[in-house]
Order: sequence, then structure tokens, then C-alpha cells
Amino acid sequence: MTAEIHQLHGDRPPSLDPMMALVAADMNEVNSVILDRMQSEVPLIPELAGHLIAGGGKRMRPMLTLACGKLLDYPGRRHCKLAAAVEFIHTATLLHDDVVDKSDLRRGRKTANLIWGNSASVLVGDFLFSRAFEVMVEDGSLKVLKILSRASAVIAEGEVNQLSAQRRIETSEDQYLAIINAKTAELFAAACKIAAVVAERDEATEAALDAYGRNLGIAFQLVDDAIDYVSDAETMGKGVGDDFRDGKVTLPVILAYARGSTEERDFWKLAITGHRTADEDLLHATRLLHKHGTIEDTLARARHYGQRAVDAIGGFRASQAKAALTEAVAFAIARAY
Repeated sequence: MTAEIHQLHGDRPPSLDPMMALVAADMNEVNSVILDRMQSEVPLIPELAGHLIAGGGKRMRPMLTLACGKLLDYPGRRHCKLAAAVEFIHTATLLHDDVVDKSDLRRGRKTANLIWGNSASVLVGDFLFSRAFEVMVEDGSLKVLKILSRASAVIAEGEVNQLSAQRRIETSEDQYLAIINAKTAELFAAACKIAAVVAERDEATEAALDAYGRNLGIAFQLVDDAIDYVSDAETMGKGVGDDFRDGKVTLPVILAYARGSTEERDFWKLAITGHRTADEDLLHATRLLHKHGTIEDTLARARHYGQRAVDAIGGFRASQAKAALTEAVAFAIARAY
């Protein structure tokens, strides 16, 4: 699979800068909503939530809501509050994920669960989910509420599915794709689709933006799963090899297991079940991934889904917003290089 994404940014590396510039004024409003709605009379809530929200994330998902609004020439302000709801959903899932994964690093900083404990992280995550639904109800659109509430349920299903597949080397490629479609791509899709709803566009437009976000989300997660083996903690903002040590069966591993010798398969069985997780085992795993070309094949798959995302918005007129959304896809994939 060797899809090429046609880029519009010349010789410079792709970045989110055009999108950030495009939505800067709207993001100020989104940030104000986030700051206001994460407040509580219980001091621990804004302290813990603020640790993650202010932790250097790019806020890509809410920016997608705003950029898709620009793509549709939406003149209103509803999407700003809804973009904040999207960020609250995302932040809540991160808090819960770090507890489940026993993570100690997120965006290069200590995780909330490491500082305040698992119970506080889970409960503040619940608080942020509640705030997200409060904002959705205030918006007044049942369609928006349906899209974002469904996304929240699908994300949870994806996380449970991933937990069920953890340390199971026989996890199939189809099951893996179902997991990342649910736990990552669903919120990307919803973040984009709600812009078409507030702009009162037809179902074809909703479907196009859903497809853009969903394919971008799949590409984004494929890249994440590849660079877990080939990047470094400073670049990734989390521990190198975390997926390996946690027994997560991602696409590079699925492909390497399928292509490996009996001896190599025996190694993967031991590694994924938690019996071969030392640093030298991670190095051996990485060598096997390179031997069978599974990192590059995973990135090729990411480029394929990235091209599908770009194609999904191909019918919209040329504009700054379309160019920024196209470059966002290239950025998501370029993180691996």
C-alpha cells in the first residue's frame, strides 16, 4: 500500500501552524470555556484537570471542529463551546487511560494518576465527562448530543475491547482496526461532523467531514503505534516501548508475528504475555519489526488512510481551511519521520 498525500506546503515540514493560525481567535474562546467549566469549589478538580489540560497538548480535536466550521463558512459561535466539549471528552479519556495503562508519563510530564492517585484521576475524568455533556445540553441540538454521546460510548467500548485484547498475541488485524477506529478515530470523526450540523449542512457534508476525521484518526493512531518502537520519550511525550511492556498487540506486532519463524513467534508469545519485557527484549522486538518491514508497512497504511482523509474533503472549494485540514493530515503522518 503506497498512497501518497499531495501536500500544499512546499519544501517546509508539514505542521499544524496553518490550522492554528486559522482558528486562533476561536481557540481563545474555546480556551475560555475550558478554563471556566473546569472550575469547581473542590480545589483538587481544577488542580488535577489543569495539570493535563495545560500540559502542552496541541488540542487537535477541538481545532478540527473549528477548522471544519471555517471550511463551511459557518458564521456562528456554537462550535466554540462544542469544541470545548470535545476537548473535555478527550481529556477525560486520557485521565482514565493513564489509570488503566498505569502510565507515569504523558506529554513529557508526570501523569495525574502518578501525582494524585488513581481514584482522583478517575473521578476528575468523570467530572470532565459531565461538564462535556452539560455543554452539549446547553447547545440544544439533539443531533449534536447524539453524535458526541455516541462517540463517548464508542470510545469506552474501544478501550474495553483493547483491554480484552491485551496480552493476546492472536489478536487479528481486523480486531486491531476496530479498536483504533473506536478509541481514537471516533472522536476525530465526531469533532469534524458536528461542524456540519451547527452549520446546517446536508447529510452528504456531514458524511464527508465524518470520513475526513475518521480516516485522519486511524492514520494518527497507526503512526502512534509505529513510533512507540522507533521514537524517543522526549519526542513522544511518553515512555518508549510502553505498548510493548503493556502487552498491547498493535499492527507492527501483528504483522511481525504473522511473518515470523516459529522461534520468533515463541518470543512474541512470551513478550506479549509479560515474560520478556526487559530493555534487551524491547531491542530484540524492534529488530524483528525492522527485519520484517512492519514499521514501514504500518506507516504505509497510515499514509493510505491519510489519503482517504484528504480525498474525503476533495469536493470542497479551495480555501485556507481546506489547505490547513490537508496539511494537518500530512503533519499527523510526518510525526514518524
